[in-house]
Amino acid sequence: MKVGIVGLGFRLGYIVPLFVAAHPDFEVVGYVDPAPAGLPRLQNAKVSAGKQYNTLEALLDNEELDLLMVGSPNTMHLDHIRAGLDRGLKIFTEKPVVTTEAETMELARLIGEHGADRIMVGLVLRYAPLYTDLRKAQQDGLLGDVASIEASEHIPPYHGAFFMRDWRRYDRYAGGFLLEKCCHDLDLYNGVMGCRPSRVASFGGRRSFTPTNAPQSHGANDLEVYHRKPSGWLGSDKVFDSDGDIIDFQTAIIEYANGASMTFHTNLNVPDDFRRFAVIGAKGMAEGDFVRNYFKVTDARTCDKLIDKTYVHSELSDHYGADEQMAADVLAHLLTGAPLPVSVVDALEAGLLAIKIDEARRTRSVINLAETWQRFDAALAGKQRLRA
Repeated sequence: MKVGIVGLGFRLGYIVPLFVAAHPDFEVVGYVDPAPAGLPRLQNAKVSAGKQYNTLEALLDNEELDLLMVGSPNTMHLDHIRAGLDRGLKIFTEKPVVTTEAETMELARLIGEHGADRIMVGLVLRYAPLYTDLRKAQQDGLLGDVASIEASEHIPPYHGAFFMRDWRRYDRYAGGFLLEKCCHDLDLYNGVMGCRPSRVASFGGRRSFTPTNAPQSHGANDLEVYHRKPSGWLGSDKVFDSDGDIIDFQTAIIEYANGASMTFHTNLNVPDDFRRFAVIGAKGMAEGDFVRNYFKVTDARTCDKLIDKTYVHSELSDHYGADEQMAADVLAHLLTGAPLPVSVVDALEAGLLAIKIDEARRTRSVINLAETWQRFDAALAGKQRLRA
């Protein structure tokens, strides 16, 4: 299997060795990246990155590829995906797929033209054992009709500081923190609800990573905490006086088409971090935490614990045991056509939700999504080429 990479950043530098481990014939024959931050990790894993090319067009002209992996900054994804589709390639793209509503509609049009099965998306949490168990409990009827979800993604200060220093601090490149980081979570709970969001509202801003909260001294501990995670493209040493427009906390309120609702909270400065959910249904309640590695289901009528489970994950996994499973499943899909638990359309729906939540935060309004979904469906159907 001949593979090309455009954007050899930290993420692809991590997951490509997992693909190689899952299938020895997985061979990277070339990459495009002027400053490949993920290359040292490939070298440490004794995985070749192939030949470096200056442009994606040169890579596609000179190599016969079975798969194009897109790990470039988010704002570049659409052009790179389009180039791969035009060459008839299968594509694996990191999340979020695109960064704006206009790009979403354009990619939906391309999907309508080329087919959704040509694009796979790295929404890795769909492969996590905890999420698999949550969906099984739901399918087994333990929860009943879902009424509401309370969910969060919280990251520790060292990781929040990374966002303040990395290219992701700029909305114009990343699409905003909620889209860049929390599209995973929004996708998961869209899956649980089984229908699209209908209305959103949101509040948030930056209150932790501000000049008034900067440490008074710059000792070794400050360097350890706030500079532990290296930044890549357009990196900066500034944390509390970052020039980015990224937020560091946000709360969203979401109503779904079936009448159920969700609150979602994110914060970039949580020293004892957690990433948890409570899914509350008519028959039972499911609660779990991806960081603290537990899952429980409680019967609503008897209060009996129907499931009480903990997880132990490989130290290799950045995502709670999900990364290795994603590599295996994506390869099975490529080689045998085996189904995947998430599609590019799912990814675009989660991305649109994040984009509209941020719009609601900026405009201080409640946004009805009916017209947005109408345009999205029309673009998928190829009926019109619309831009937001």
